[in-house]
Amino acid sequence: MSKFLIQASYTSEGTKGLLKEGASGRRAAVEQVVTALGGEVEAVYFAFGEDDVVLIIDLPDPVSMAAISLTVKASGALHTRATPLLTVEEIDEAARRQVPFRAPSV
Repeated sequence: MSKFLIQASYTSEGTKGLLKEGASGRRAAVEQVVTALGGEVEAVYFAFGEDDVVLIIDLPDPVSMAAISLTVKASGALHTRATPLLTVEEIDEAARRQVPFRAPSV
């Protein structure tokens, strides 16, 4: 499973929908989308400031995240950012891999 941090802000139309459905209605909608693609919602938090909602979700693969992202953005109700989250063990593995990189010389 791939884990993602989702940060989103509602457009005015999206905010109207939130006011109509309530936070629990929106959480249910998120869970429906994520579980339909074989994923799980770990956390949903509403906030104020630059982001209106913050989520942590698990999905089978990055393509599933891209499919959700495209669909949500096409709705025009939200502006979203998805950040892949890596475990300590995954970063340790990445640090052990040899990368044939040469910095540009000045």
